[in-house]
Amino acid sequence: MSALLGESLLEVSAQGPAPMKDYFSLQVTGTEVIWRWWKISLRTNSRNTKPGEVRESHSDYLEDGRLQSQVEMVFGPHVLQYSRDLCQGQCDYLQRLPDSLLLNIMVHLELEDVARFALTCRKFKELCSSEEFWEQTVRLHCDTVTAGMEDLAKEVGWRNVFFTSKLQLQKQISRRKLKSKTSKADPGFPDLNGLK
Repeated sequence: MSALLGESLLEVSAQGPAPMKDYFSLQVTGTEVIWRWWKISLRTNSRNTKPGEVRESHSDYLEDGRLQSQVEMVFGPHVLQYSRDLCQGQCDYLQRLPDSLLLNIMVHLELEDVARFALTCRKFKELCSSEEFWEQTVRLHCDTVTAGMEDLAKEVGWRNVFFTSKLQLQKQISRRKLKSKTSKADPGFPDLNGLK
């Protein structure tokens, strides 16, 4: 599972809180915490100030209250807690899985579980409402997916196709076919539907 983590576990950057103009960056890797800052000032005595960087091991970061207070001031308590958790080895492997693998897993969940899964974080909510997820779900639960169903899905979305009953689906597909046939009618005949 550690191969899923990659080089960087967390990487955030932001401008410091007002009235500060300085820019900060926090990066947590598998072995260390890197804190960087850039002094932004119009004052002439600050123009030659070089960017700063502090590198600490995870254990040193967990003991460095001063650096943690700076992280909290710039990025807030949630990022601070998340960075602490990462340094203690608590990583959310599920969020780091590739989308294609997550979609493959989600397709096999019950709908109630998919709804609960979507509530856990923004990434999972977006995946649960994506067209790719609903297309895979329809293809898994339907014996055959006809070209008419695919055309209808392009128009109304795969989620709507999934929740439409088979009878209603057949009606909608036949209406689309009928509509396309009438629109291809001979243009030499005038349309008398609009006349009174």
